[in-house]
Amino acid sequence: MSLAEKSLETLTETEAAAELERLAGEIARHDKLYHEQDAPEISDGDYDLLRRRNNAIEAHFPELIRADSPSRKVGAAPSSGFAKVRHSKPMLSLDNAFDEGDVYSFFASVRNFFRRPEDLARVDDKTIEVMAEPKIDGLSASLRYENGVLMLGATRGDGVVGEDITANLKTLGTIPKKLSGKGWPAVIEIRGEVYLERDGFFALNAQREKDGEPVFANPRNAAAGSLRQLDVSITARRPLRFFAYAWGEASEPFAKTHSETLAHFKEWGFSTNDRSKLCHGIDELLAFYAEIGAVRAELPYDIDGVVYKVNDLGLQERMGFASRAPRWALAHKFPAQQAQTVLTDIIIQVGRQGSLTPVAVLEPITVGGVVVQRATLHNEDEIQRKDVRPGDTVVIQRAGDVIPQVVSVIKERRPTDSAPYVFPDHCPVCGSLAVREEGQVARRCTGGLICDAQAVERLKHFVSRDAFDIEGLGAKHIAAFWEEKLIQKPGDIFRLQASQLDGREGWGPLSASNLIRAIEARRVISLDRFIYSLGITQVGQATAKLLARYYRSFGNWVAEMEQAADPESEAWRALNDIHGIGESMAADLVAFFREPHNRDLVEDLRGVLKEITDYERVAVQAGSPIAGKSVVFTGTLTAMSRSEAKARAEALGANVAGSVSGKTDYLIVGEDAGSKAEKARALGVKTLTEQEWLDLIGS
Repeated sequence: MSLAEKSLETLTETEAAAELERLAGEIARHDKLYHEQDAPEISDGDYDLLRRRNNAIEAHFPELIRADSPSRKVGAAPSSGFAKVRHSKPMLSLDNAFDEGDVYSFFASVRNFFRRPEDLARVDDKTIEVMAEPKIDGLSASLRYENGVLMLGATRGDGVVGEDITANLKTLGTIPKKLSGKGWPAVIEIRGEVYLERDGFFALNAQREKDGEPVFANPRNAAAGSLRQLDVSITARRPLRFFAYAWGEASEPFAKTHSETLAHFKEWGFSTNDRSKLCHGIDELLAFYAEIGAVRAELPYDIDGVVYKVNDLGLQERMGFASRAPRWALAHKFPAQQAQTVLTDIIIQVGRQGSLTPVAVLEPITVGGVVVQRATLHNEDEIQRKDVRPGDTVVIQRAGDVIPQVVSVIKERRPTDSAPYVFPDHCPVCGSLAVREEGQVARRCTGGLICDAQAVERLKHFVSRDAFDIEGLGAKHIAAFWEEKLIQKPGDIFRLQASQLDGREGWGPLSASNLIRAIEARRVISLDRFIYSLGITQVGQATAKLLARYYRSFGNWVAEMEQAADPESEAWRALNDIHGIGESMAADLVAFFREPHNRDLVEDLRGVLKEITDYERVAVQAGSPIAGKSVVFTGTLTAMSRSEAKARAEALGANVAGSVSGKTDYLIVGEDAGSKAEKARALGVKTLTEQEWLDLIGS
């Protein structure tokens, strides 16, 4: 039985950590394919299953939550074709529900968030007001209006930074250039979904086919591709529409409920979904979900579920946000679709850290209007569990707009000469032994830097958008330069000369000059991007930012990592005490710096870069007295639940830690406080009563 199949109750801590590692890497890759490249490789349903599995393990093993956990991330970085825009308030994703049990659990978490009787009455399962809205399958966008005039339009991107597509959005007839009515704030960001109705989608594809152009797989991809046209006239010719359903920054309050907000949006000139409904209690919500599901095929646009939002904006504000999603909203997804096809081959891909990932090659099959040809098989355990073999007829599953996973094998259709698939024990690229360590699901090539696949993939990662983001140096160029010995390690990129590209296919004087200019522009890099670019095992974007925020400077980080090699050192204890790191991740960081070739690589980079800039802390709320402070809670709080207290602290820019250390700024002590209070006294950490804490933050 594979780790992916094992129940939570039977997972050991080691197995759970390994499974979370696999899920973090896989989900991050699919996020980038979906949000950044509009080229997904798995179905929405399969993607949701990955996130669901990740969240379930995190709930069962909270001490193993990774700093780069998918539960802390949204989307992927914006592409480089448009100017980048930092959202004044993050555009977060939503947590998902897949059955009624998930919906009941969500509302139980809403009730558990509050403590006071008057609040509990407002979130009672039978009476709580919730807006239910069809979940449109399109592209999220944010529109900034100043004094009623549209000034900026942007994509969601990674939730923090998006793309400036103002000119494209202004071509949409359903987006007002100037707000109508009255009562709108001086500054207001209207957020919603850009989409294509099915009739417009079919007409667009018919014209593209007539013109000899490739057709779009589905309306969502067509909307995304249309909106990201550098030629605005192309966007203007396509029948894009916009539904408004949320807002970001607002210079002043303008409503008390979400239903009132939607009414204002209509008054101001926006289209809102007329299928949305204000429901009272969970039973009414689930009845609405069933009703929308029954008429889903009759709607003029694609939807993949229903979104539930607590209607009371006061409750929304108090609940706030988790790392990647609001605590007051939920997306209830529809079931997946299935089809059958033949699996013609299984190929092995080698990742930058040596993982051997099996990929199923399928006979092309159309599922829900999308042609799919490949699907991941995850790992060798998955192949063995399902007994997948080349030549098998398989059931595949998808929901939405992407390629599915193999659900099962129809064994009665198996060819008579079929033989079990034997997973390779050597790397298909370099021939080195591929081993599987105890407790790990992945088999890894042991070739390290001698493995071309790993070396090339690491260089691709180094120049990727979330790392050094070197425009014009794509994956195919990295592979070619590696093959031709122009680039063998990251520092070589900054030693590249335009003259070295003379005469090479695809490189003229202008393109060579542009590349060198792009490389020069990256000789100054922020510390978090630098850390992420190194490709250290388990260190994703979130972890890199966490480390940069904690250590602040490049020199301090490197020195601390080298000292942390001693398990008895203060540096090792401090690394493990960072909330979100954990012993496994700390061990991988130390292991990276223990290798001489890695230290040489880092030192080589420091020599060719102009500056690795210190981390600049950005206060979440101006004037916050706890912005940048490390806060720990202990004991039972009386004025609010622990969840609400943590949410409030994070909203004010504090880092909420789980244990007390010498770097803790405040320990907030509730009733029946235990050992944390004693440790704080021993370390000289300032302790506050709950009331002193509330006075400090102005609550």
